[in-house]
Amino acid sequence: MIHVIAIITTVLNKRAEVLTAFHANIPAVLAEQGCIEYRPVIDSPNAGSIQTKLGADTFTVIEKWETMEDLTAHSKSAHMAAYGKLVGDRISERTIHVFEDAAE
Repeated sequence: MIHVIAIITTVLNKRAEVLTAFHANIPAVLAEQGCIEYRPVIDSPNAGSIQTKLGADTFTVIEKWETMEDLTAHSKSAHMAAYGKLVGDRISERTIHVFEDAAE
């Protein structure tokens, strides 16, 4: 299984707009071959000192894919290209981490 943690920082005060577009794209992503999980998450307001907050303009995307090929196809899909064009000017930074399960 492939795990992806994508940290997205938007232009000041644009997170809600980007998340609206993101949520509209979720059904198309979940319908892709090999998509197991695809969801945006934000800082929990009640975690206290155990967390390092990302901030009001940042959200994280949690993804799980069956194979690296499925993730690669996702990154090249037409709906992701359309999403990128729609929100690209409202994104200030994007960091993507791709992981696989550690061997026992």
